[in-house]
Amino acid sequence: MAKYAGKIGFVETIETRPGVWEEKVVAEPEYYGDILRQSRMWQGSENLNDDLNVSNQISIVADPYAFHHFHSMRYIYWFGTRWKISNVEVKFPRLILTLGGVYNGQQTGTA
Repeated sequence: MAKYAGKIGFVETIETRPGVWEEKVVAEPEYYGDILRQSRMWQGSENLNDDLNVSNQISIVADPYAFHHFHSMRYIYWFGTRWKISNVEVKFPRLILTLGGVYNGQQTGTA
């Protein structure tokens, strides 16, 4: 089984000014685990190029922060790209993350 080591972005909606809410990366800790499934799919769209989606599953060993904030997991850094986390399954002591398309939202400056 292949191994995973990389950062996971936790994003929360924060009020920056009265009545103005923006998404902000609040943490980007490093996690370790196993890659359970690797697959990809080209999805046709109205864009010029088709979108690449993956439905990989990565099982991470979760710390207390991850268990209490799994709802805020937005992206995972894997093979040089940030991928959207489309599903999180809680299986103590692990979290099973299902990936989707490329994440293009707000992020920190480091990888």
